[in-house]
Amino acid sequence: MSAMKSNLLLLLAAAIWGFAFVAQRVGMEHVGPFTFNGVRFVLGSLSLLPLIFYFQNKPQSSPKVNAMGALLPGFLAGLILFTAASLQQIGLIYTTAGKAAFVTCLYIVLVPILGIFLQQHVSKATWLSAVLAVVGLYLLCVKESFFISYGDLLQLIGALFWSVHILLIDHFADRVDVLKLSFFQFVTCGLLSMGTALGLETITLAGLSGALIPILYGGFCSVGIAYTLQVVGQKHSPPAQAAIILSMETVFATIGGFLLLDEWLGFQELVGCALMLAGMLLTQLQGVQPAARVEMAEEASGKG
Repeated sequence: MSAMKSNLLLLLAAAIWGFAFVAQRVGMEHVGPFTFNGVRFVLGSLSLLPLIFYFQNKPQSSPKVNAMGALLPGFLAGLILFTAASLQQIGLIYTTAGKAAFVTCLYIVLVPILGIFLQQHVSKATWLSAVLAVVGLYLLCVKESFFISYGDLLQLIGALFWSVHILLIDHFADRVDVLKLSFFQFVTCGLLSMGTALGLETITLAGLSGALIPILYGGFCSVGIAYTLQVVGQKHSPPAQAAIILSMETVFATIGGFLLLDEWLGFQELVGCALMLAGMLLTQLQGVQPAARVEMAEEASGKG
């Protein structure tokens, strides 16, 4: 799979997550955050079982796949996912959705910073893309005076865990079966969320019934499809670039609010969307330009 196709899969995942924001807000009106996360991640894991059984006997495309089992990597990814998702949900109680989105997506800069400690090369264009995306995020999300509250601090800690999750997926995506990796991380996150919900929240059939449509979308689309697209897409996309593409979730959430909730965009929000789009496109030009140089070199040498 080419890098461009991988990036398109990541962009599709961001679109699904963005539109899921509306479903998540509606679902939280009927059930608690841990209940919502628990049910949707369990549903997401179940949605992968037919695909896992279908591809069970198919030959693997890469000899490195299944060199190690997917159980332990899936458990580790699920543990990080549970921590990040829980911090995000709890933080939303104490801060605005706009500030939460901005602070959470600071993984745009946290991923390349952490990547330095893992000896990953980050180009100047990627750093510039990250800066453009962060400025765009601020204009898009923060419409009030900005100060660090308790909820913002939880979101900031959560952003660190989202960054670790992206780097962890990058490490394992080409080493284990991606469907099994997704399945085990969803099961881990779902069971931990449901266990916490049983201890802290009141789960009722009326609440689950009221949140049925948002939970179904969150389970099958946001979890089953989008998180699996993330794992597949990150096989051929550097983590710093993947973080910038995935941050487009905020732009799609804004578009979803406009289309579904009749929320109009002001000049500041439009500029923010434009800057985030510019940051994402700049990362893609890095892959296009070297490919173009290779083609020119092959033509000059009589190849191709």
